[in-house]
Amino acid sequence: MRRHVLLGAVLFACLLPGGDGLAAPSQRSEFADRQTAASVDVELAIAVDVSYSMDLDELAVQREGYAQAIISKEFLQALRTGPNAKISVTYFEWSASSDQKIVIPWRVIDGPETADAVANEIMQTPVRRGSRTSISGAILFAMPLFDENPHRGLRRVIDISGDGPNNSGPLVTPARDEALAKGIVINGLPIMVKEPSYSTMDIDNLDWYYEDCVVGGPGSFVVPIKDRENFKEAIRTKLIREVAGRTPERALVHTSDKEPRVSCTIGEKVWQERWGR
Repeated sequence: MRRHVLLGAVLFACLLPGGDGLAAPSQRSEFADRQTAASVDVELAIAVDVSYSMDLDELAVQREGYAQAIISKEFLQALRTGPNAKISVTYFEWSASSDQKIVIPWRVIDGPETADAVANEIMQTPVRRGSRTSISGAILFAMPLFDENPHRGLRRVIDISGDGPNNSGPLVTPARDEALAKGIVINGLPIMVKEPSYSTMDIDNLDWYYEDCVVGGPGSFVVPIKDRENFKEAIRTKLIREVAGRTPERALVHTSDKEPRVSCTIGEKVWQERWGR
């Protein structure tokens, strides 16, 4: 079983992003510069799966979950715990490797009014669906968004939710490692409310796949959703942890020297076996 290590805030400041050793002076300097220039506590890119394996009810609950979490009392309380008491957030939908759509460009949330505005914007956008599942495409799409964000943060986080493994575009682990090398943390929300089936490309132990193949970086974590009734609660829990910078009980940092419990190419293999392309 893959080993993961728990990191504290002090170690976070000196770790090489995505690795296990001390950062080089230039990387420590970059981190210090980001602290000095930071105007928000977190730059949070929310990447939401809208592939056809997600049924319409799941898509609706997922969207409502993010909107309600952002305006929740618990989220707003977490917001106030940061030194800047505000975050910058962008929200985009993804499916295939070339199918990503920004729903919310970068917005600052610093209290109830701005939270309400973002939540309303999420809910007013028409629901759409796409083919295939490219987690790697979502990560690669998210990375340059941080460069475009006018609001510098103490932390940069990609928040990925999805109900299946990568089966389109580049392999997921190189995309993940590229993000980690840039100091970006990836957290995951694997959706496991349905039994795996031939038609949906679902797999057993999707949470293990996310832990071993998708997430990474200091304090990274996975919040699996195994019960439809807990969908919204899980989303709220994850956002609160990300905003408050809390280290969860199962904090994870990728270590490349251990074999994953679930093959990181299982999605590509299953797709090839079933459709031969």
